[in-house]
Amino acid sequence: MESLFPSPKKLGFGLMRLPLTDPDDAASIDLAQTSRMVDTFLASGFTYFDTAWMYCGFESENAVRKALVERHPRDAYTLATKLHAGFLHTKEDRDRIFNEQLRKTGVEFFDYYLLHDMGKDHFEKYTALDCFDWIVEKKKKGLVRHIGFSFHDTADVLDQVLRAHPEMEFVQLQLNYLDWDSAGIQSRQCLEVARKHGKPVIVMEPVKGGTLAKLPAKAEAAMKAHAPELSIPSWAIRFAASQEGVAMVLSGMSTPEQLEDNLSYMKDFVPLTPAEEQIVKAAADAINETIAVPCTGCSYCTDGCPMRINIPKYFSLYNADLQEVEEKGWTPQGEYYDRLTQSFGKASDCVACGQCEGVCPQHLPIIEHLKEVAAHFGK
Repeated sequence: MESLFPSPKKLGFGLMRLPLTDPDDAASIDLAQTSRMVDTFLASGFTYFDTAWMYCGFESENAVRKALVERHPRDAYTLATKLHAGFLHTKEDRDRIFNEQLRKTGVEFFDYYLLHDMGKDHFEKYTALDCFDWIVEKKKKGLVRHIGFSFHDTADVLDQVLRAHPEMEFVQLQLNYLDWDSAGIQSRQCLEVARKHGKPVIVMEPVKGGTLAKLPAKAEAAMKAHAPELSIPSWAIRFAASQEGVAMVLSGMSTPEQLEDNLSYMKDFVPLTPAEEQIVKAAADAINETIAVPCTGCSYCTDGCPMRINIPKYFSLYNADLQEVEEKGWTPQGEYYDRLTQSFGKASDCVACGQCEGVCPQHLPIIEHLKEVAAHFGK
């Protein structure tokens, strides 16, 4: 019987945050840089690549074909992609999108295919459009090797989905040490549910969209004192990979430096020790004292915004500005904000239509947070 995850390597290449030629255009993928990173990843013994229909302004799957599929033999890698409920309106949409994904990526089959962003609302939609039986049929026809879903909701909803559909082979969860005991994200509780059902877990957002790459000074100092050779993000990825039941940890790598760093400690992965687990817990406590908006930067909220507000970047600047020490005086975030508003709508331009909140995987009160951002940077 074919193994679900045959490679012992636990690091997956997430293709949502690729190197760009224009930082303000998610579709402007730097193919030359991406190709070099793909080559390095494969040469180091890693094989798992993760994309989706809408990533990088709908261009990620095209980049997969050019940087990976056309340049490497099919047995050198495994590829995962996803079908998102937000783009499904009829049963005909299922095959229309799936066939287009095959064309865009250039493969004859997907190793892993996921129903994307499962939650209570999308579970109802996937059920109404008979997507579970549909994805099983794709597997029977050899167009998909393994079937699963990515999930953004509470542990009780995850239990409901897995009880209703034991045919799903794996689950992709947002899991990181900041969300571990979060009442909203419930990383730990969701992992426990997946383990109860015997489903291996793929981890997304282990560094929480970069939030765990730069920590409060006291947290970083504790990590560097313990292991000066390790980067700050490495603690987050190792935390996720150390959890029982985790088969793969995705990292969205947008620079060669990020890739090389991840490879350096994941080639021969060593789980966290009990002492390191305590350091990570203290880091989470320190962050929770300062972070204002727990946005992961997935950018689902920006597509369809009538005012073209760059919500994730504004939230990132807002969080960063609040984490600055008061005695520093001038901070650069205000200038970054002003420059972004020359290309995008201001936070104060929000018309409270609610489109962003309807698609936010974190279920954030985006409209209220935008008011906070507008007040903060409008001073």
